[in-house]
Amino acid sequence: MLSDILPTGFECGVLNGKVEPGSTVAIVGAGPIGLAALLTAQFYSPAQIIMVDMDDNRLQIAARFGATTVINNKDGKAVEKIMKMTDGRGVDTAIEAVGVPASFLTCEEIVAPGGIIANIGVHGVKADLHLEKLWDRNIAITTRLVDTVTTPMLLKTVQSHRIDPKQLITHHFKMDKILDAYDAFAAAAQTNALKVLIEA
Repeated sequence: MLSDILPTGFECGVLNGKVEPGSTVAIVGAGPIGLAALLTAQFYSPAQIIMVDMDDNRLQIAARFGATTVINNKDGKAVEKIMKMTDGRGVDTAIEAVGVPASFLTCEEIVAPGGIIANIGVHGVKADLHLEKLWDRNIAITTRLVDTVTTPMLLKTVQSHRIDPKQLITHHFKMDKILDAYDAFAAAAQTNALKVLIEA
């Protein structure tokens, strides 16, 4: 958890997104990286942390982890709901934690003037940047590969029990069942897998 998931969510999402006290944050994608961003965003006491996903199980976990609002976007109305919640302003920080064109587009549509889109997701295909809508909004878009520079701080935070990354582990398998572990992770929507732990 400390070698990748927590520092990725924290560095690429929270730090790049300049989350700060009283700000409004939306995290699009409630997988392990999005949940890590949720856990670590709370270091900075934002007023709202909105989690968007299409998996009710992951949204329930997000609510348990501290999201102030969870939105299931199966109906495609997450943008409308967020804009209504923010009185039409949008969010100060939109964290993209999926890596698909639709999630990046959602972030473009919900970011407030002067806000930041912090892209974490690994995009394998083209995602449209709608400058015709964003050019006058004074927004920033950040990208970054994790370099784990924050791991020593995160380790101390874990040691002090301020956050518990073990909460992200949903399945345990012995080494001789490693193929079953891969199957469980590959079918995460059915198995509710977040992170799978292999035990010797």
